Amino acid sequence: MRKRSFPNKELSIMQVGFLGLGTMGFPMAANLVKAGHRVRAWNRSQEPVARLAALGAEPAAAPADAADGAEVLIAMLADDAASRDVLLAQGTLDALANGAVVVNMATVSVAFTRDIAAEHAARSLSYIAAPVLGRVNVAEAGQLNILAAGEAAQFDRVQPLFDVLGQKTWRFGDRPEQAAAVKLAANFMIASAIETMAEASTLAAGHGVAKTAFLEMLTSTIFAAPPYKGYGAAIAEERFEPAGFKLSLGLKDVRLALEAADAVNVPLPFAGVLRDNHLDALAHGEGHLDWAALSRVAERRAAQK
Repeated sequence: MRKRSFPNKELSIMQVGFLGLGTMGFPMAANLVKAGHRVRAWNRSQEPVARLAALGAEPAAAPADAADGAEVLIAMLADDAASRDVLLAQGTLDALANGAVVVNMATVSVAFTRDIAAEHAARSLSYIAAPVLGRVNVAEAGQLNILAAGEAAQFDRVQPLFDVLGQKTWRFGDRPEQAAAVKLAANFMIASAIETMAEASTLAAGHGVAKTAFLEMLTSTIFAAPPYKGYGAAIAEERFEPAGFKLSLGLKDVRLALEAADAVNVPLPFAGVLRDNHLDALAHGEGHLDWAALSRVAERRAAQK
């Protein structure tokens, strides 16, 4: 039997459940705690839960415990499988009160987003997809870009939380899968940028030009944008550990972009190249490295490694 519904009013301090304290989830949850929100958090491993509790959060022994009493439940889990297990199989959605809002801020598939939104509707719950753009340092600074879609009436309830986590919320429609598609399209562009820099810098190196000099010039001039500057510096310095975003997760997102494109008959020929190059990297045991390590594939093919 469901618990009471929450009153339809805006609260300055909110009861927030938070699922997933990984590389990105921990700084996001920590910022909510520091902003004064009451956060009850769960993670598969207990060490980050203990660290967050030291900041003032309440630890949850199970995902459903984090959901119990939450006005807003935020999920920042690894992938479709983890999200399905935690939200559905472990009874988390059934622990929420009528009218609660679930915000999924992870990168998951369009198909999963559509399915999980239907599961929420069947339970009188609201679902907002709100994946983010930004690496760990951006999350720590509360400067993420939040790509959101869902029921417009619910945005006012969660916007105060988004204001803590990000510099801007971009709204893309009333269907949650629209935000999922935007995030996959954006990550496809990031992967393309990494591959382009890898191939171009390998070309320059083949003619005796230092990669550092080449990439510094490009990322200070015509490609002076965060993905180029951040990943370009990592490529130039061969700085692949610790991983800010693992290469294996990049492969997951490229595959999801291809899946989303197939569903609407959109050809993505370069995404096929990216998938194969990611597989090359994984075959060489590089999946645990930062996404910038994709550059090693071009170097190997040019016999520069």
